[in-house]
Amino acid sequence: QVQLVESGGGLVQPGGSLRLSCAASGFTFSNCVVTWYRQAPEKERELVAGLSNAGTSTNYADSVKGRFTISKDIVKNTVYLQMNSLKPEDTAVYYCNARRPWAPGFDYWGQGTQVTVSS
Repeated sequence: QVQLVESGGGLVQPGGSLRLSCAASGFTFSNCVVTWYRQAPEKERELVAGLSNAGTSTNYADSVKGRFTISKDIVKNTVYLQMNSLKPEDTAVYYCNARRPWAPGFDYWGQGTQVTVSS
C-alpha cells in the first residue's frame, strides 16, 4: 500500500527552526519528483519546495528561498524540509507530494502536518 506520512510540525517562535519529514511506504523516493506544499487558512495551496527525481535539482518559492531546504535520504526513504528563520506567515498545513510525471496515476499526498509560527 502506497502511503506518505508527514511529521515534525508544531508550534515554534518566530526565528526558530523545524524539520519536517515525509516517510514513504509502498514505493521508493529514489525515482520520484517530490514536492512540499502548504496551505494557510483561507488561502490556496502553494508550492514551497521541489526536488527532482534524480535529487540534483531543487526549486523554491521566492518567499522561502534561503530559509528552507529540501532533501531526501534514500536509505531511510524519507524526504525532509528544513525550515529556518521561520516567520508567522509560514504558518500553514504542510503537505508532501510524490509523483512520477512519466507514470500517469502515480501521484500521492500525505495527510499534512501543522506548522504554527507564533510568539
